[in-house]
Amino acid sequence: QVELVESGGGSVHTGGSLRLSCAASGLTYSSVCMAWYRQGQRQEREPIAIIDSDGLSTYVHSVKGRFTISQDNAKKTLYLQMNSLKPEDTDVYYCAARIGRLCLLQGTFDYWGQGTQVNVSS
Repeated sequence: QVELVESGGGSVHTGGSLRLSCAASGLTYSSVCMAWYRQGQRQEREPIAIIDSDGLSTYVHSVKGRFTISQDNAKKTLYLQMNSLKPEDTDVYYCAARIGRLCLLQGTFDYWGQGTQVNVSS
């Protein structure tokens, strides 16, 4: 059984930083695409960063240069380092996993975490 558990959310001021973590269990596949999504109130869930099994990453334009996705395969943990945070980054952030080598920012994902809240105040 696959389980994804996010942590690291919180409240910061504009320009601050946070690092989100996603602990994965039950992912015993050799090829897994991992992603971070975010969703605000009355908005659709938006993909913001993905990373494939080879460590190649892709970002949505709004976070490129500010956010960094990474993974520690030994710890089975996905990270999202968020720097230069803005009030518009306020959202619930979710990690997701997709089994297989196909890894697209707009792809579909099989497993989801419960989300962690990030609040950025001006």
